[in-house]
Amino acid sequence: MQNVKLAIIGAGSSYTPELIEGLVQEKESLPVGEIAFYDIDEERLEVMTAFCRRYLKHLGHNIPITPTTDRLEAIQGARFVDVQIRVGGNAQRVLDERIPLKYGIVGQETTGPGGMLKALRTIPVMLEIARDVERYSSDAWIINYTNPTGLVTEAVTKYTQAQIAGLCSGGLFPQWRASDALNVPPESIRYDYVGLNHLNFTFNITVDGRPLNEEEFDRVADRASWGAIDPGLIKTLRLIPSPYLQYYFHTSKKINEAVEKEYTRGEEVQRLEAEVFAAYADPDQKAKPEALARRGGGGYSEIALAVMQAIHNNREKIIVVNVPNRGAVRGLPDDAVVEIPCAVDAAGIHGLSVPEVPSTVWGIIAAVKNYEQLAVEAAVKGSRELALMALLAHPLVQDYEIARPLLDELLEANRPYLPTFFDVDGAATAIDPHQ
Repeated sequence: MQNVKLAIIGAGSSYTPELIEGLVQEKESLPVGEIAFYDIDEERLEVMTAFCRRYLKHLGHNIPITPTTDRLEAIQGARFVDVQIRVGGNAQRVLDERIPLKYGIVGQETTGPGGMLKALRTIPVMLEIARDVERYSSDAWIINYTNPTGLVTEAVTKYTQAQIAGLCSGGLFPQWRASDALNVPPESIRYDYVGLNHLNFTFNITVDGRPLNEEEFDRVADRASWGAIDPGLIKTLRLIPSPYLQYYFHTSKKINEAVEKEYTRGEEVQRLEAEVFAAYADPDQKAKPEALARRGGGGYSEIALAVMQAIHNNREKIIVVNVPNRGAVRGLPDDAVVEIPCAVDAAGIHGLSVPEVPSTVWGIIAAVKNYEQLAVEAAVKGSRELALMALLAHPLVQDYEIARPLLDELLEANRPYLPTFFDVDGAATAIDPHQ
């Protein structure tokens, strides 16, 4: 079978070795003959290239790695373009987390106002990458792990012709948790799944085709609470929520916890990454450092490889992917990107119809989708007005007296990454307070 070229955009990411490990494990079904490493940070690129070459040798495999700071060089000839960028780095993430807390609002990387600012910074860059793929490697698939992946995927599918798989490992978590709780093989677990990235619900869980009884569901609920969502609430809903639903179901508690902490998660990640990269830079380090496990991101390579294998080998797999709705979830616009089970093969990624969205949660899905669509348009157009409307639509904000100054402060803190939100003189585009 013909070898394929894989390009990794943002190869300096600490997650890159996870993908390298997966490629070695699946070398027979996905024969990658060349990997192009691209990053704008030359130091991280150099460190990661050297480590991954040692790691490949340690794993007993040899795939040529070509590092480059020329994005087009990386993309040209690639069959798959794995994108894992963080515009503004973790320094901006910390601001995304801290500034909303000043206003009594959840500050989180992908949820709420912080998530919107990450989208505003990221979407213009992702559109540039997608247009490069469209122009220089039109048959390639973008394998996207850049957050917020749902908003990024919606922007790319609306404004380019590039092929994109918007991925997150969240679709695997219910299977893992149910398997642990019931002591059964993961492959015996099936379920319906609907929602948005980081706002999804699992229901109608079965084991070997048999629906769970009440006691079994309660055991899964206890295991799937993540210590973040009250198990009693899960048992009442009879649904397994994404752990990110903690910010909606326990809002005051999460804000109080964040205010009381000395460090945000972004600051914790900065320290972890310093430790991880110190290990990567050690010429004697040949295996993944232990600190990487504390960084998070479980399931990263598993989903990415499953999608690439299904496309490359034309063997249909059912995988949870972020895709345009196109009627799969009734009540949402066709162009709205949703996170649902999809059939994946060489013909593409096709969302499977969701029989019915549970009545207890369709409202929050619709509300957050409304916010997401406004945020995507704000990012594409550089519109403060649309960004304000997005915050007003978001269930965690909604209050105009909070949203307006919060938006002003967030935009100012991100000025270097949001040139289209400021006029040629560097002044903020005005919003008429009487409109």
